[in-house]
Amino acid sequence: MTSFAVVITSYNYREFVGLAIDDALAQTRAPMQIIVVDDGSTDGTPAHLRERYGADPRVTLLCGDNGGQLSAFQRGMAHARADVVCFLDADDRWEPDYLAQLGELYDARRDIDFVFSDMQLFGDEQRWMGWGERSQDLGFTVISTYMLMHWYGAPTSALSMRASWARRTLELPAHLIGTWRLSADNCLVFGASVLGAHKYYLRTGAVRYRIHGNNGWWGRQTPASRYLNRFHSRCLIEIYARSIGLDERCVESAKFEFRTKPDPTWKEAKRYAKLARLRRGSWLANQERALAILWPVLWRRRRAPGES
Repeated sequence: MTSFAVVITSYNYREFVGLAIDDALAQTRAPMQIIVVDDGSTDGTPAHLRERYGADPRVTLLCGDNGGQLSAFQRGMAHARADVVCFLDADDRWEPDYLAQLGELYDARRDIDFVFSDMQLFGDEQRWMGWGERSQDLGFTVISTYMLMHWYGAPTSALSMRASWARRTLELPAHLIGTWRLSADNCLVFGASVLGAHKYYLRTGAVRYRIHGNNGWWGRQTPASRYLNRFHSRCLIEIYARSIGLDERCVESAKFEFRTKPDPTWKEAKRYAKLARLRRGSWLANQERALAILWPVLWRRRRAPGES
């Protein structure tokens, strides 16, 4: 049976972190480890954690200096011994059956490396957010991520992956610690894709993502911040790509990557048709490849209307 480690990272979230830990402790499928990384909080969180969980053998507390989210992920992973690692931000919540749902998939599908879930936003904003209306085997996503920078994932609290993959994604040059003090879930998502993880979207309905004044980043983005986020993400993707010898010639294999997806959506088919058109060679041959990708999915949609 697949074992789980939960890595909870916190910075100045004293009012929330206990709820996140309690949610991990209350899972109907108990995790083997709960690792709480306090990233140099100045609001009394370390003392609060030691008082409340210091004697609980199920919880490992790592309190240290402030290094940012990527550093906190790395510190947590250094203590992880389970088969699969799930990440949870200190201000978010899980329903009690979250790990049970993940475990059912990981137990049955040893070929799946990375699973992400949908989320229910709560707090200052209430709405559902997810990859799609149905669970889906996404196959491999190397080429689509490298060429188009497509993000096959979710925010931190809805991410899980086999521990060996988490370690690979977090093996990054030290100078990136400062770049990814925030939004280091990009390292997990982009890294797993480019390095070749087999991804799966599982609609669990069990992840609750809290929106509050400190984290509603999408409403505060400026043209400069959007540019910098995309620029840093491109650089990150290139670091992973260079580590395995990947370059733009990979687009020649886009149609083969697409075939690893058992039941792709129309949006995914259009994405890979775009990749087919980026190949070197004749325009007509590329169009034929694109149509070969689109036509089977289009035919299925006509037989089962309503798919996005």
